[in-house]
Amino acid sequence: MKFEFNDTKIGSHLGFTDDIKAHEKQFSVKSGNIYMLWNRNQASLELHVDGIPVELLPNQLVTTTYLQHVSYEKTELPLTAFHFNREFYCINDHDHEVSCNGILFFGTQDLPIISIPKEQKRKFDTLYEVFQDEFSTPDAIQGDMLQMLLKRLIIICTRLAKEQLIVKKLNNDQVEIIRKFNVLVDTHYKTKRKVSDYAELLFKSPKTLSNLFSIYNQKSPQQIILERLALEAKRLIHFTDKQNQEIAYDLGFNDPAHFSRFFKKMTGCSPSQYRETPEIAL
Repeated sequence: MKFEFNDTKIGSHLGFTDDIKAHEKQFSVKSGNIYMLWNRNQASLELHVDGIPVELLPNQLVTTTYLQHVSYEKTELPLTAFHFNREFYCINDHDHEVSCNGILFFGTQDLPIISIPKEQKRKFDTLYEVFQDEFSTPDAIQGDMLQMLLKRLIIICTRLAKEQLIVKKLNNDQVEIIRKFNVLVDTHYKTKRKVSDYAELLFKSPKTLSNLFSIYNQKSPQQIILERLALEAKRLIHFTDKQNQEIAYDLGFNDPAHFSRFFKKMTGCSPSQYRETPEIAL
C-alpha cells in the first residue's frame, strides 16, 4: 500500500505507506522530508539512523528529519511511514499549536521513540484507516483534510512523548525551556558554542539551564551543544564527499587542526580514522 498527495503549485508533499523499504524510491519527493515511522508488526524490527542501529518494538513509533540519514537495509519487516515536507506542514510554523519542535522533531536529545499504550492502540489504528480513506478521496479539499489528520497524529504523539520522554519532576514551563533550548541548539550550533549564548536567547541564567538539565537527564547543556556539533561532523564525513578542511570551515572552525582535536576528543578518533572506519566512533 502506497499513497501520496502533491500540490505542484506550492511543492507540498505527503506520503503514506505500509512498507517504506519497498516504496521509498517510488515516491515523487525523496528529499527534504520529515518521517514518522511506526512498527505495526507483532515483532521488533531494526533500522539504522546515522549509521546507528535502532530497534523498534511492536507498536513503537520514531520520528526522523531530513537532517538524519535513515537506512532500511536491515529492516526485514514492513515499516509504516508517514512523511511530509515543509511545504505540506511546517513544524516551525505550527510549533505554537502542537508544541512538538524539539520534542518530536529537531531535538538534540536521544532519538524520540514513543510506545503506543494498549488503551490508545485503537485510536492509532482508527487514524491509520482514516488516512487510507482520505487518500482514496481526491477532491478540492483533500489536502486540507490530510493536513488536519497529520496534525492530529502529531498532537497525539507529542502528548505521549511528553509523558514518556520528559521527566515528571519538570513542570510545563521547565519542559518548554528544555524544548526551546533543543531547537536553538539545532539552529545555532555552528556559531554558538557556549551555554551562556543560549541562556541569553532564553532570558535565563546558565545556572538555571544547568539545573534543569541535571533533573532532565545525565547530559549537561554544554555537552549537548558539543555533541550536536560532533554529530554533524560525523554526518558530513560519512555521508558526503567533503574533505576534513572543508568540513571544519562549514562547522565554524577557523583552523582545521582545531577541528581535528575537537573531533578526536568527542569521538576518540581523528576525522581521517573515522572516514576509513566510521563504526569505531558511533
